[in-house]
Order: sequence, then C-alpha cells, then structure tokens
Amino acid sequence: MPAPAEKAVRRWFITGASGGLGRHLTEHALRNGDHVTATVRRPAALQDLHERYGDRLTVQILDLTRPSDVEQVVSGALRSGPVDIVVNNAGYAVVGAAEEMTAGQIRDQIEVLLVAPMMITRAFLRPMREQGGGRIIQISSVGGQVGIPTHSSYHAGKWGLEGFTESVSREVSDFGIHLTLVEPGATRTGFASALNYTTETAAYRDNAVGRARRYLESADESDFTGDPAKLAAAVYATTRHPSPPLRLPLGSDTYGAVHAALTERLTALEAQKDLAGSVSFTD
Repeated sequence: MPAPAEKAVRRWFITGASGGLGRHLTEHALRNGDHVTATVRRPAALQDLHERYGDRLTVQILDLTRPSDVEQVVSGALRSGPVDIVVNNAGYAVVGAAEEMTAGQIRDQIEVLLVAPMMITRAFLRPMREQGGGRIIQISSVGGQVGIPTHSSYHAGKWGLEGFTESVSREVSDFGIHLTLVEPGATRTGFASALNYTTETAAYRDNAVGRARRYLESADESDFTGDPAKLAAAVYATTRHPSPPLRLPLGSDTYGAVHAALTERLTALEAQKDLAGSVSFTD
C-alpha cells in the first residue's frame, strides 16, 4: 500500500502531557502548527499553552489506572476527527525490592506502563488503518532494554511494552501505520523527584537494592544529561520520517548502556549454542 501524502497540519493524542517530555512534545507540536489532544491529571498545568494556542489544544483529564476513563477519552478524541500521531508517554516508577512492593503498587505500575498503552494503541489501530496510516510513539526507556535493581515492576512494564510494540508493528506495517519505541536515558524531566518508594526493609538496606535506593534518593537533576526539549525535537522529526525506526535510543547514556547489555546478552547466548542444539531430535 503506498504511503499517504504527508499532512501539513496533523492531529496528536499525547498522554502524560502535564510535564517532562510530554509537555515539551505537546508544545513542539503546537509550535509547528499541529493540533493536540493532551491528557493530564492536572489540567491547570497546561493553562499557559491553552492561552497561547487556543482551540488547537484540547486538554482532557485521564487516570490511566481506570480503563473506562481511557475508552471514554480516546473515543472523544476520535469523534473530533482523524488522529495522525499517538504518543503513549505517561509513566512513573516504583522503586524498591520486588519483595517490598505491594500488590497494589505492582498492579498500578503495570496498568500505567503497559496495559493502558496497549489499550490506547488498540483503540487507534482501526481508525488509522481506515484512514490509510498513522504514527504511534511509545515512550519506553533505557529501562526497556537494561535492568537494574529496585526497578523490577518498572522494567516489567517497559520490557512488556517493547515486546507488544515490536509485535504490533509487524501486524500493521502493510497499512501504513508506523510504531516507534523511544528509549530516553536520564533526562531532566523531574522524573527522579517523583519516584514512588517502597517501605524499606532491613534485609535489603545494605545490598544492591539499598545502594541503588541511596543513589536515587540523593540524585540531583543536574546529574541527568538528557535535554527534554532536544528529545521532543528528535521525536517530532521522527514522525516526519517516511520510514521511522522501530527503536529510537536517545542519550549517550542510553546508547552505552544498551550496547553493553546487548553485547553481554549475545556473548551469553553464543556460549549456549551447543546446549541449545543438544535438545533437538537427532533422527
């Protein structure tokens, strides 16, 4: 199927737009003449953009842990007209040992990082297919490729999002729908100051979990090298590319960490080659 002609003015749907990368991307799209439906939990956070850009910005309150709310807001956005670009950006992290996490913390983490993006993606696939194409941007993380202590539920969500997106991208490529996983590293978005911590237990205080917790508790935003405005510009540019990549690593720290993780994984895999082949039938 030939790619549809690129629109001069496009319509976006962006979750988690009240701050960080979501807000920067919302502002970047508006500044370039596009229309944005931005979902937030605090609508006042985008009041200045609404005053500046008027009815080109629609702000909707959305709690991603409530599936019925997701369906309602997505349906409302689609009633206003075709959506060209969807950005699943909303997220947060629960920090602590897996043993310390409550069942509620785990469920909410997976609901926001994985289930909600899956539901939002699914909701937009049919209209994008019928309109001849579209873009879906999944804001993953270096944590979608690399695992560290204290982030087990966060990694479960992001690794799950990566697998879901890779599979769906192959299902819909014939329809002109492109999916891209954006993998930022440490970025100055205020993410660290908004981390949710488990109740610490003595058993984990002095091991890798405790050391990681101490580091995160004392981390300064200036230690993060990623510029969210530059990230937003890079993501926006990708949405104009006729053949965008499936994965978009952003940040020198992301590149280094992912490269090291993949190299280690490949080395471990190659060491298992003979064992892998040994379980096959020989006749």
